[in-house]
Amino acid sequence: MTTFEKVQEIIVDQLGKEEEEVQLTTNFKEELDADSLDLFQIINDIEDEFDVKIETEEGLNTVGDLVAFVDKQLAEK
Repeated sequence: MTTFEKVQEIIVDQLGKEEEEVQLTTNFKEELDADSLDLFQIINDIEDEFDVKIETEEGLNTVGDLVAFVDKQLAEK
């Protein structure tokens, strides 16, 4: 399973969206109607799943931003 697929699965579970709605270019706030609590929960789940630390959601506007961030953290391990 790729990083994107796992992140997508977490977002689908948290927000109750369809997989097709969650793509790399999907914007959390504008397209998924995610609020800061939703993002906090998604980030928590991703930190647990990948054993990474995400200090801020700043700059993580799309699913692709988040996937790239996680991949970068994993590459630095």
